[in-house]
Amino acid sequence: MATKKVKFFTTANSPFADGYDMAAEAELLADLINSTEDPSDKHPNYFRFMDYLDRLEELKKRASVEQQRQHADKIVPDHEAIALRRIGGLMADENDVMDIHTREAYRIFIGRAREESPGRYGITSGKRVAAILRSIWNLSASDNPYADWMLVQVYEKMDELRQQMNVAIKHHEEAIAKEQSRGLRVSILKSRAPVEVELGFRSPYGYMIVDLTLDFDYFTRVIKTLVQKNRLSDTEGHEEIRKHTKAIRALFESTLPYQKYLLREELRGLCRADFLPSASDIGRKRVEAARAIFGDVPAGIFTGEIAPRHSKRRSDVTETEMKLLLAVAQGAVSEHEAGTAGSEGGLL
Repeated sequence: MATKKVKFFTTANSPFADGYDMAAEAELLADLINSTEDPSDKHPNYFRFMDYLDRLEELKKRASVEQQRQHADKIVPDHEAIALRRIGGLMADENDVMDIHTREAYRIFIGRAREESPGRYGITSGKRVAAILRSIWNLSASDNPYADWMLVQVYEKMDELRQQMNVAIKHHEEAIAKEQSRGLRVSILKSRAPVEVELGFRSPYGYMIVDLTLDFDYFTRVIKTLVQKNRLSDTEGHEEIRKHTKAIRALFESTLPYQKYLLREELRGLCRADFLPSASDIGRKRVEAARAIFGDVPAGIFTGEIAPRHSKRRSDVTETEMKLLLAVAQGAVSEHEAGTAGSEGGLL
């Protein structure tokens, strides 16, 4: 600390025992703090300024110590506090396994390469979609609103498909249960040798694909059971399975444009700050390109009011920034409405 005793402002919220007010002192000493020249010891606030610098250095040292201690309670010894850094990530003792009983569900999961298809049409696999969703999930850490929007849309559509299948399953199961009153006990068909699939997914979205696959697999087993037991005709059973297969494949296909564009180097850095009036030229070009491809992000997604079920976004937005983002989302300060939309900004 400065050797000469000096006066200073105080506050009840001071980090110092003597109540020293850093903010008030900084305001008083602004001319010395902002000066590019060394202050003269003849300046009336010279020693007060030296005291301020000493206090500032003390706070930096404290912050460094607290960071090393991982901000643990003061009662915790240093060696115990530092140990927090050495804790490794969680892992399972064994790989998760999924059992699939039907060819239809397994084809949905493994897909089919276009060049390997007799009709020259491919099937986007569940495994590929899981990988895409994981990449977009990681991209959400960059505060990318289009990543959030894509994850919300996929989850909502997937949840809708699962609900539709589960409603159909419940309806058919109730019909099967009623047969027991007539003396007919029917069990749902299952494979003599189901395929065991080891799951190495590292994101919750991979397990969303697993849930969808298992629901479709069981749904297919139920329908085939009803066909075998003469409760549905061949045509009715085929149509039921085909309808849900088509819906799942359409959902999987819808993720491909996001992989094609959002993960490209030119758009990978897109973030909400690019939409603000203070954005850089490169940021503005990213916004123009994204809007031209995907359209405008809904206001709720933009402000975070509507968020993905799982996201890596950890962005703290000030009240002022939130107002600006909301204004952009509503088109109030959007260059998009000023006639700049439709241009790909030379990026794509």
